Amino acid sequence: MTWGPLRRLARLTARLGLRRGTARTRFTALYVALFLLSGTALLAIAAVAASGGSRSSRTAHVDGTDQPATAAQARSRIDGLEQQLAQVHDNQSRQILIGSAIALGVMAVISVALGWFVAGRVLRPLRVMTATTRRITADSLHERLAIGGPGDEVKDLADTIDDLLGRLEASFEAQRLFVANASHELRTPLTTMRASLDVALAKPGPVPETTATLAARMRAELDRVDALLESFLVLARTQHGEFTDSARLALGHLTQTALSGRAKDIAARALTVRENRIDDSAWVWGSPTLLRRMADNMVDNAIAHNDPGGWISVAVRAEGGEAGAVSLVVESSGPLLDQRRVAELARPFRRLGADRTGTGQGSGLGLSIVAAIAQAHHGTLDLLARPDGGLRVTITLPRTDGSATAKTPDTETSVAT
Repeated sequence: MTWGPLRRLARLTARLGLRRGTARTRFTALYVALFLLSGTALLAIAAVAASGGSRSSRTAHVDGTDQPATAAQARSRIDGLEQQLAQVHDNQSRQILIGSAIALGVMAVISVALGWFVAGRVLRPLRVMTATTRRITADSLHERLAIGGPGDEVKDLADTIDDLLGRLEASFEAQRLFVANASHELRTPLTTMRASLDVALAKPGPVPETTATLAARMRAELDRVDALLESFLVLARTQHGEFTDSARLALGHLTQTALSGRAKDIAARALTVRENRIDDSAWVWGSPTLLRRMADNMVDNAIAHNDPGGWISVAVRAEGGEAGAVSLVVESSGPLLDQRRVAELARPFRRLGADRTGTGQGSGLGLSIVAAIAQAHHGTLDLLARPDGGLRVTITLPRTDGSATAKTPDTETSVAT
């Protein structure tokens, strides 16, 4: 009869403590459950022993050889003493059990605190490993957990993760070097091919119309491949996270420069530019080359994947003080997009919608480069499909104090170039 409630207690503890919550909570629940089971078993054993002693005291008797009257009196006296002794024994046993139950309850509360503390000490190396692993990114793969201590299971796990980080670092570095080297090496034959076309077209005498058309088409394709290689270089450089041309920049100025530089493309598609608000206090710190490329790609994306006669909306806002954020929002009209797949546009060579599925304009790297540049500057990219069609692209970057730009007079020059 005693083990039924204990089993139910164990199952209840398992359901409440071992299947939900953190590992520390589960360990604490396990420790408390084991303590309660052992304490309850100890109380059961004490109760059985006490009841056995009480029964043995009641069955005790005294053999007498006195006369009948004297024997009867003695028997009556002995029976009275036995009853008193049994009552005292029962009271003592009851008090012991009650005291033990109270002590068990107190120790159960104490065991919760002790179990929580012990579980925390046991899991402390895992918490350190988790915090260090979360801090390591693609730009800091050189860091290691470097967990010390005896060669136990936790140490083996930390060493395994360090080996994995080492392999990932080597793989990332090899990928970046391959993209950068391949892009540089491919530029030489592209330049040679472009020069050969120029020489062929510059020969004396009339050039056949078909030859001129073919040369123009090949030059356009070569320019497209050259732009693709340039995108590869920018993407590899951004993912590497190293740039030395850092400066304080006005993000609104970069956006206005990107819009003015594409006035012909905007007019060719009969687009309307809506500048909601350009905040002059929206200053950021970063690479002028990469941030300019980020603004250019956002505007190019809004132009290339827009409807003829559509519109573009640009807004630059600053929020909070120096520790606040700066947001660049570029909205555009266009075809309806599926929000569930819009996030894929931040991945290389991903296109959506009717204008994004063909082999026409664009390389599929524009928004992926924007995402990489934002991440390299500790910012975020948010893509939202508009209910009426088109896309809303939002870049959020950490804000810096614009007054410090007075100490760097070449900032505006570097941005405008």
